[in-house]
Amino acid sequence: MWVEKLARLGYTAKGIVYAIVGVLAVQAAIGAGGQTTDQKGALRAIAAQPFGKFLLALVGLGLIGYVIWRFVEAIQDPEHKGDKTKDWARRLGSAISGIIYASLAFSAIRLAMGSSANNSSSHATQDWTARLMSQPFGEWLVGFVGALIIGLGFYQFYKAYKAKFRKHLKLQEMSPTEETWATHLGRFGETARGVVFVIIGFFLLEAARQSDPNQAQGLDGALQSLAQQPYGPWLLGIVALGLVAYGIHMGVQARYRRIMT
Repeated sequence: MWVEKLARLGYTAKGIVYAIVGVLAVQAAIGAGGQTTDQKGALRAIAAQPFGKFLLALVGLGLIGYVIWRFVEAIQDPEHKGDKTKDWARRLGSAISGIIYASLAFSAIRLAMGSSANNSSSHATQDWTARLMSQPFGEWLVGFVGALIIGLGFYQFYKAYKAKFRKHLKLQEMSPTEETWATHLGRFGETARGVVFVIIGFFLLEAARQSDPNQAQGLDGALQSLAQQPYGPWLLGIVALGLVAYGIHMGVQARYRRIMT
């Protein structure tokens, strides 16, 4: 089915983006160049390579495939998980993920066509935080979003501990070594992503507490905050390696995920 092919292409593209973010952060942590950046920074890094615009167009098409798959998950419930409250929440999460990655896919296509990329995730986060704060009970709304993202971070920890991603994989097609490595990399990657979510959520809580949208940070700001802590290069390096692991984990999903359409 074409939806399955788009989904696998999408997981591959998402994995490439996260792996590049992680590699750049690892380089920054060990003082070998690199930078703490976000997904859009990863797109700019791709664009700077030989044949960068062509590669970027492929990644952009892959991200579009991922967006379509996430909306298929939200609308059609292809895995038939039912109508329980948690399942509707999962479908809503798929829709939100689709919207977020649609923006990233749009940025990739713009860069491939020679236009400049949008602001970093931190600037974008500050912009929507300011708009949210301008609404009635704005600080409470921002605080709620921050708490929600922290909760999502802890859910990533739970998924890593339980290795819940394994139930979506065609484990029977893996060798024992592949299965072991897929599990370890998945756990490491999900944990690193959870750390990033918790930090982003904490910054949003601070923005709400201080009524200052400039306190909000995205992925790039979260990584930079790790670098500024005691033993910062070590902390940044570990989380960055986790993001690389998450990128590889997405590659495993692209190859072995059980996709029902």
